[in-house]
Amino acid sequence: MAEVVSPVPGAGRREPGEVGRARGPPVADLGVALSPQGEIIEGCRLPVLRRNQDNEDEWPLAEILSVKDISGRKLFYVHYIDFNKRLDEWVTHERLDLKKIQFPKKEAKTPTKNGLPGSRPGSPEREVKRKVEVVSPATPVPSETAPASVFPQNGAARRAVAAQPGRKRKSNCLGTDEDSQDSSDGIPSAPRMTGSLVSDRSHDDIVTRMKNIECIELGRHRLKPWYFSPYPQELTTLPVLYLCEFCLKYGRSLKCLQRHLTKCDLRHPPGNEIYRKGTISFFEIDGRKNKSYSQNLCLLAKCFLDHKTLYYDTDPFLFYVMTEYDCKGFHIVGYFSKEKESTEDYNVACILTLPPYQRRGYGKLLIEFSYELSKVEGKTGTPEKPLSDLGLLSYRSYWSQTILEILMGLKSESGERPQITINEISEITSIKKEDVISTLQYLNLINYYKGQYILTLSEDIVDGHERAMLKRLLRIDSKCLHFTPKDWSKRGKW
Repeated sequence: MAEVVSPVPGAGRREPGEVGRARGPPVADLGVALSPQGEIIEGCRLPVLRRNQDNEDEWPLAEILSVKDISGRKLFYVHYIDFNKRLDEWVTHERLDLKKIQFPKKEAKTPTKNGLPGSRPGSPEREVKRKVEVVSPATPVPSETAPASVFPQNGAARRAVAAQPGRKRKSNCLGTDEDSQDSSDGIPSAPRMTGSLVSDRSHDDIVTRMKNIECIELGRHRLKPWYFSPYPQELTTLPVLYLCEFCLKYGRSLKCLQRHLTKCDLRHPPGNEIYRKGTISFFEIDGRKNKSYSQNLCLLAKCFLDHKTLYYDTDPFLFYVMTEYDCKGFHIVGYFSKEKESTEDYNVACILTLPPYQRRGYGKLLIEFSYELSKVEGKTGTPEKPLSDLGLLSYRSYWSQTILEILMGLKSESGERPQITINEISEITSIKKEDVISTLQYLNLINYYKGQYILTLSEDIVDGHERAMLKRLLRIDSKCLHFTPKDWSKRGKW
């Protein structure tokens, strides 16, 4: 689950042959005998020409996942090694550096999964790079109840504080490998196999590794999917898949969509509107009462969430859809789902902002709304793991801003420095204690001084926070929320 921000520069797919003359390795001719059969085969690895976010040509190593022939012209579906799968694309042979090709090893067999054969038995052995968090026994772990003093510090006089072992640094979301989604920092990353969209363990399946939908038309927007989504097979060959933006039903053609719109009387998501301020509304949708809409929503979301797979039993879930209103109706912006009963304090199962609305503050608004519901329920919550790479960035940003807002709002009493406990921060924000601790460590705010924990706020952190809050124009107004939590445990059936 995870909330997605805008497609990264250079992430867009280009049509074959779009790349012009470029500097780089010379390109060999396809007539060269490349394999015993005289052709490039699936599983080969070689440098492939692409443009980076600076619009410069580069030749990253890529793996051939599939080959197809269209009107006598060969196209190759490539996955760039150590790049996110949303950058995968079809390329022509002109973009391949055949002089550095690595053929698959016949003896390297992909291990079976759950009794099923692997999808690439002949592919080269892949290095699995795991980010291992090292926690030093000497590193003090703050108590949840022990008060910590808050020290505002002058930036010039700030003493150097060593970075805590095992703490992750911010990294560019481009080129993030698949393991970057493990939001460690003390948070267990083992996923559960439950959910409307659950953790996907079939990444070695050649079918699910490839995007199968070329383009989606949703209202006034056309979306380029990032990942595989299990829409019916007959729809995957269409140049455009048409969706009704109100009920999310899919059609083969524009004519089918127009005919459907004459019959569809929905102008907003089904369910109860529980929040409205300005043009922003939230609708609560029961996965049991509105099963068709919920499943269609999951199909759409899967196009932009990689580490999830569709799970058709939506009954145990609630879906909260954020919309933007105009004279034509309520247009979907994003959504998050949550379990009706969560034994692990999850307040979000999956979360997504659709690409046309990304980098506009809607992602944080969805996250803030999920915690606002937790406050009404009187609980602390946390998102289901693993988060997507971009979802993790969004949650860390939200947690940081929310916690800093609390700390900077503390007032000293009797001239003493203000004090606050981890539990108190958790109760005020409804953010789970583990997430509070990991965020304080991530920001490097916790220090141990003269037998007590202190939270040190430097001028750089304060200035950075104030600048970020000036840009954050969209906020949830709790007065506009009309929500009564239900006790699902007392219901015989959801």
